[in-house]
Amino acid sequence: MNLSTEDWLSQLEQELKDNILGFWMKHTIDEQHGGYVGEIDNQLNTTPGAEKSLVLNARILWTFASAYRFYGHAEYLTMAERAYAYLLEHFTDEVNGGWFWMVDINGKPTQPKKQIYGQAFVIYALAEFYHATGRQEALDEAVKLFHLVEKYGYDPLYKGYVEALSRDWQMTDELSLSDKDMNEKKSMNTHLHVLEAYTGLCRVWKSEELRAKLAELIETMLSHIIDDEGRHFYLFFDEQWNVKSDHVSYGHDIEGSWLLVEAAETLGDEALLHRVQQAAISMAEAVLAEGIDRDGGIWNEAGPAGLLNKDKDWWPQAEAVVGFYNAYQLTGDARFQSAAQASWAFIAQYLVDPKFGEWYWAVDEQLRPLAHASKVSAWKCPYHNSRACFEMIERLSFITKGN
Repeated sequence: MNLSTEDWLSQLEQELKDNILGFWMKHTIDEQHGGYVGEIDNQLNTTPGAEKSLVLNARILWTFASAYRFYGHAEYLTMAERAYAYLLEHFTDEVNGGWFWMVDINGKPTQPKKQIYGQAFVIYALAEFYHATGRQEALDEAVKLFHLVEKYGYDPLYKGYVEALSRDWQMTDELSLSDKDMNEKKSMNTHLHVLEAYTGLCRVWKSEELRAKLAELIETMLSHIIDDEGRHFYLFFDEQWNVKSDHVSYGHDIEGSWLLVEAAETLGDEALLHRVQQAAISMAEAVLAEGIDRDGGIWNEAGPAGLLNKDKDWWPQAEAVVGFYNAYQLTGDARFQSAAQASWAFIAQYLVDPKFGEWYWAVDEQLRPLAHASKVSAWKCPYHNSRACFEMIERLSFITKGN
């Protein structure tokens, strides 16, 4: 695949506006219970009584706030405001502060624990909503939540952030994000998305405390979460950063490579940025060497014995487009540009649903869509794919303007 910049931009904008944003506007509004539907399958059947997750609703807010900031279309603002209002009304813990992990279809908390990953996505979404609209109350909520995360979620002894706390911010044994995750005190995934959230907040709130915390978090990731060879993320840890897993997540590696660069660029520390750029290039090299199939798709995870499964989920493909293109921008190495375009071609050919819209959750080893995987769920949101489009439109537009 060898797309011109102009053709690629055209494809990205069409995919973003018509297929991704259009799907969520048309199919996901919950007219009966408010907010957005909790689960929809590949045939557009809504799951009766499905719970509503903090992650889904925060990511919808982030997506449509970003869309409104990009394009200024009123319908995108309406979607963002709907998500914002539902989050405030149903996910906010008015007694203890912070945001519930899960609510039922009527908006009552079913999992009231304070998952730091979830708090991070609220910060990320609120900061973007403020960035798009200038709503001071959204920024105030984001700053308040930042202080709560630092007060209760930060580990002052070993640095970094714990996975989860109870409803009233006490220690809990229920740490894992999902049934696929280890029940350990710390994880790569939570730190990656706290990094992402603090980067977004840093763009709109000029705070030396926040800048210091973001710089420390980057250092923590460089020293504890990236492996000794600088090629992959370790995934799970105890509180003292002893590694508790031996799997590699290619999607997180390529996603983290560009998010770390974005964070360091936002801080503007040239020495730190140089170190992060070298780490990002090394990680992109490793994914390119180990994590890509002959069809251009990126594998999910591997262990010491090899691949753990041969499905290809939607979100690593989206992150590969941005991560490989970021590595191309850092190095000028055409292999990375080709890998980014190959990832985009894989998405267009195998993951985009030409009948109902949006992307399939995954395709199997024979490149068939997984029949029973959700199109919308607690984890299947318009965030990875829309963000890939936003990022690539911004990067490619910069080139076409002659900069």
